Amino acid sequence: MIDLHYSATPNGQKIAIMLEEIGAPFRIISYDIFNGDQLTPAFGRINPNHKLPAIVDHAPDGGGEPVTVFESGAILQYLAEKAGRFLPASGAARATTLSWLTWQAAGLGPTGGQASHFLRYAPAGQDYPVERYTRELARLLAVLEKRLEKSAYVAGDDYTIADIAIWPGRASAFVMGMGLDEWPAMRDWFERIGVRPAVARAMARDDLKPPAKYVGRHQQLDAREWSNMFGDANRLAVTKD
Repeated sequence: MIDLHYSATPNGQKIAIMLEEIGAPFRIISYDIFNGDQLTPAFGRINPNHKLPAIVDHAPDGGGEPVTVFESGAILQYLAEKAGRFLPASGAARATTLSWLTWQAAGLGPTGGQASHFLRYAPAGQDYPVERYTRELARLLAVLEKRLEKSAYVAGDDYTIADIAIWPGRASAFVMGMGLDEWPAMRDWFERIGVRPAVARAMARDDLKPPAKYVGRHQQLDAREWSNMFGDANRLAVTKD
């Protein structure tokens, strides 16, 4: 059994999809990040960065104590190696897959997150950061579009953890008002992955769906929610562990 410490964000969804893809039994432990569930010392012992998702594998290869993994890219690689699926074992195919996985974790994901943050949560008048991050998000999506014009999947001919890492992030583009009509290769890729049985199962599960306050534009947070997400409570959590 694998415990998935989960919030219904793209990062959480990609791990749920991966667990469904490899057929691993898993238990969802849901967190309300606006309520600050992730800021407890108990969760800090699982992920000292107090961010979701994280997993605890109670049956690691070779036995022994449970294995904890945090950061979505690291989790995907761990699960791929555990299952022997969706990550080539060696050579150029492995290097390409890990390159695109890192591209998502270091570029596309954070940029989409920042664009979403400034559009949804920043006070009115924050035009520069909105423009800065939405323009960079559009640039990165153009990189992905060019790649998918030449390749069936992000890392090549086969579906890999690079696809799983990138696919749920479409939510950020939609929040930005970026539809898929201008990205035909990406649209075809998105639709092709969306009908995979494991992906469909994960996205249909009620315990994996986001609540209303996780989606939509221009969210209003009260003082406590703001502190938990972006303020003093978020910052001070790391000192309490």
